[in-house]
Amino acid sequence: MTAGQLRGFAAVFAAVALAACAPSRGAVETSPTPQAGTTSASDRAAIEKARADSARHPYTAADIRFMSTMIGHHAQAIEMSRLVPARTADPSMKVLAGRIINAQQDEIAIMQRWLGDRNQPVPELHVEGEAVMVHGGAHEGLMPGMLTPAEMQELAAARGAEFDRLFLVGMIRHHRGAVTMVQDLFASWGAGQDETVFKFASDVNVDQSTEIARMEQMLTNLILQRGSQ
Repeated sequence: MTAGQLRGFAAVFAAVALAACAPSRGAVETSPTPQAGTTSASDRAAIEKARADSARHPYTAADIRFMSTMIGHHAQAIEMSRLVPARTADPSMKVLAGRIINAQQDEIAIMQRWLGDRNQPVPELHVEGEAVMVHGGAHEGLMPGMLTPAEMQELAAARGAEFDRLFLVGMIRHHRGAVTMVQDLFASWGAGQDETVFKFASDVNVDQSTEIARMEQMLTNLILQRGSQ
């Protein structure tokens, strides 16, 4: 190996090592561009390629698992929300359910696209009547906060104020579970650095925490109303 080749190999190795050790989320820190004249044009091109590769592929197995399993988590929230219109007379409940369906359908599309772009199995949603089922992708049983089949049956059988109570209690728990999944993601070494994963997980944390507070107030109002009757 010539001296020039050795210098090129050392430069590429140094760039890759620096990129791999970067602490930032959504992007990878890189070393300053070498001064003109200190390395050859081919060496500089190799360094830039190493930087681009490191910036383009910072996702981990934990990111893949999070994006795949969150699709199933969202699917149950959509199924719960689809029960609302036929079982409540409360307009605010219908508005809440509509917001959950619209937001989480859009988020499922983001997760499916992210997985597909990385040649990962993409869970697909199938709707049969009021049921929303997920086929393909990672399956881990009941994820944090999810209702059991028996609890889903109880919710579907309820009507009126009792349905409203069960829905709010269940969806508060469900949303808290999603927040837990985000916390678990960021607690995983190296996870959450991909720009899309980081933004999506952060949005889930903020949006669902906000909805939890809204639903807790709705539940308090419902309990007070039922107590005064």
